[in-house]
Formats: sequence, structure tokens, C-alpha cells
Amino acid sequence: MARQSATASAPASIGNVGVGFDILGQAFEAACDVVTAVRDEKPGVRLMQVSGLVNSLPDTPSGNTALAAAQAVLSAAGSGGGMRLSIVKGVPLAAGMGGSAASAVAGAAAANALLDDPFSLEELLPFALEGERVASDPPHWDNVMASLFGGLVLAAREDPPLVQRLPAPTGITAILFHPEAAVETRMARSILSPEVPLKLAVEHSRRVAAFVAGCTTDNLGLVRAGLEDLLIEPQRAHLLPVLPALKAAALAAGALGCSFSGSGPSVFAWVEDGRADDVERAMASSFEEAGMNANVYRAPIASRGVKVWRAGEELVAA
Repeated sequence: MARQSATASAPASIGNVGVGFDILGQAFEAACDVVTAVRDEKPGVRLMQVSGLVNSLPDTPSGNTALAAAQAVLSAAGSGGGMRLSIVKGVPLAAGMGGSAASAVAGAAAANALLDDPFSLEELLPFALEGERVASDPPHWDNVMASLFGGLVLAAREDPPLVQRLPAPTGITAILFHPEAAVETRMARSILSPEVPLKLAVEHSRRVAAFVAGCTTDNLGLVRAGLEDLLIEPQRAHLLPVLPALKAAALAAGALGCSFSGSGPSVFAWVEDGRADDVERAMASSFEEAGMNANVYRAPIASRGVKVWRAGEELVAA
């Protein structure tokens, strides 16, 4: 009997992971979006209930990343039927936590689970990217691939796609603070300079190489040396004036590195498990001294990607 409904949960993500602008992403399972797809005889995709952090979202594929991704799956499969989607929004929007990507990934995965001949997890990437395109064109690979596959992921090439999961350093926790502020991604990208000095490009490349080498060899000295964004963060630092003090406090408390999550305003730090409480307290104090409220989240570097199930039975796991 054909499945009549399926539910997918996709995690938040830390885009760029500080040093890897548009090429590195990290799944962050402290918050998730959940999408339930139900078969419908009427063609196309429609929005049913919205709950969680919000109670309304755009109700057409042109404005809703989950609907757009599900529609892309149906179109590619040549399905003549339709689906109705319900969304539980657990990832804040305009937070730098990959909220639009989480919905796109969950929408694609839930729709896929209802197909008679479903696509593989890897084959879902372009459909999730089409969903993300609704929120940002071109779409953000870093958030989408991390939410889909889980863990720490590198976009080695876009055309044709070449995505590689990287080993997660052992004993490391990601701490993320989401302050009561919003940063629109399109605006945050529009302020970036299209050109950088050669010396800066070389130094930034050095950081990226050190960070990736540190992750793959479990060398925290290399991770610490590399986890410093010389390229993008300085151009966006004015969007969150507390950032310099926040970073200084996190690093003094033992963090390996600290930077914007995606385009912000959320800020994340990588820290050894034994120092996580100290780093969290230091960052919280910085926000308090600046008179800012912020929600705090924690998740392992090796967070899981999308999960799909029906009637309590898990069907797909990254």
C-alpha cells in the first residue's frame, strides 16, 4: 500500500562555519523544522497548518521554501498527484541559523518519502536547493547541504555537484547565541566587497586550509589557527556592535574560535566539551553587558542531518 503521509525533520545549520564563506556548513540539531506531507489527489502542493515559532507562512511555492522543494521533487518524479504540507517551524527566521534551508530540506525529504520510487538522499540536494532559491537566489549551499547530510560538509564544487562530509573533531561542542535582532541575508551579502587584496586572499586561504586540515586530522591546534574569518566578518561586524567584546570573551574563556553564524546576527563558538560552560557564561555576560537578550543553543559538531519517518518508523537518516 502506498504511504499516505510522511514526516521529515531537518536541523538548523551554521553557514560558513566562520572561515568557509559559501563552502562550509555545519548541521546544528539544537533546533529543527518538521514537515509532514500528506497525499492528495489534486495535483500540486498546498500548505495546511503552520505552527511552532510562527503561525503563518507564504502559502505558495513561489514564497515558501518547503513547498517549492516539495514541488521540485514531484516535478522531477513526473508525479501526477499532489501533496498537502504542514510545517512546524523550530528554526528562527532571519537568525543566521539556516531557517529557510531547514524548511526546504524537510519539504523535499517528506515529499520524497511518499514517492513510489523515491530519490536517494544525495539526489535530493538539487530539489532542496530549488526550495532555498525562494529565500535567496543563488541558493546557499552551505546551509542546505549541512541540513541535508548532517555533520560538517564541504561544497568542493557546484557544477557538477561535489559535496564531501568532513570528519568532526572529537570532543568539540558548538555553542550558538541568537540575539533579539534580525539580519536580512540579501542585505548582508550586498555590503560585501567584490574584490579583496591579494595578501588578504592568501591569508584567508591559509586559515581555510588549516581549519580543514585540523578537522581531518583531529588536530585542535590547526582548528584554532584556522577558525578566524579574515574575509567576511570584518565587513559585517558593524551589524552586531557587541561582536568584538563577545569574541574576546569567548576566546579568553577557551573557545577555539568564534564568529557569525551565516550572515548573523547569531554568533557561534567551537569549544572543547570541558570548557563549554565557561565559554557560554562568558558570551552570555557580554550580551548582558550590552543590554541584549539572546537565546542560547548547544549541539555537537557531528549533528545528524535530515530524518524521515512514518508511524514512528524511521525511513531515512543522514
